[in-house]
Amino acid sequence: MNFEDPDMDTGRLTRRIRQNQGRLNQGTSQAAVSIRDLHKRYGDTEVLKGIDMEVKPGEVISIIGPSGAGKSTLLRCINALEMPTSGTISVYGIDISDPKTNIDKLREHVGMVFQHFNLFPNMSVADNITLAPHMLHKTPKEDARQQALELLETVGLQEKADARPTDLSGGQQQRVAIARALAMHPDIMLFDEATSALDPEMVGDVLEVIRSLAEGGMTMILVTHEMAFAREVSSRVIFTDAGIIEEEGTPEQIFGRPQSPRLQSFLSKVL
Repeated sequence: MNFEDPDMDTGRLTRRIRQNQGRLNQGTSQAAVSIRDLHKRYGDTEVLKGIDMEVKPGEVISIIGPSGAGKSTLLRCINALEMPTSGTISVYGIDISDPKTNIDKLREHVGMVFQHFNLFPNMSVADNITLAPHMLHKTPKEDARQQALELLETVGLQEKADARPTDLSGGQQQRVAIARALAMHPDIMLFDEATSALDPEMVGDVLEVIRSLAEGGMTMILVTHEMAFAREVSSRVIFTDAGIIEEEGTPEQIFGRPQSPRLQSFLSKVL
């Protein structure tokens, strides 16, 4: 099925998302992300087994759980990098499975940062950040570069604008990847274990950038193994296991008063 309608007015999707977001800011009940009975299957293996989840604007949701629980697959479905086998996902009221939905345009509103940085090694740091705004939003190169410099200052790397990614540490490259995602002015940010590939001494700087986004009101969904960080910044924490949501609640509930034996066992091993 073609999820991009070449005849669709791509500006219409942006306007619709902004309109829906405006209604949310006025106190209506529509979620930033709404997931209903989400299933994802690869051949005979069912990775997601009926996920129901809502994320309100401004919430920070941390998803924790053992490896193989379906956490990364869930994020990839939200960003339409994987299409659900069944069930629905809506982003600000836009159904990602609707054939009329322009998926590329929708992704401009949902930034994603992966375990690995995926920066272009043959381009400067600034050019990595300016590429998408210039190509997709038609932002003039000078304006895109100025924005890149401002974003690099935000993540503490303005002096690295003309460096190549290979000249940076892993933590610095991940901060550039965050700046690159922010350059598209996303309404939602997804982080898929953004610190798992980093040396321990580099984790703190990346977490500080994510913390500042949380404090600024960015809607975020984090898949993370950083339990202390999840407890600190999250509005809610979701524990997944074997493709289902086993338990969810506030950080105080999940880490202080876990109910399910499976969550209790998991926390006893990671805390």
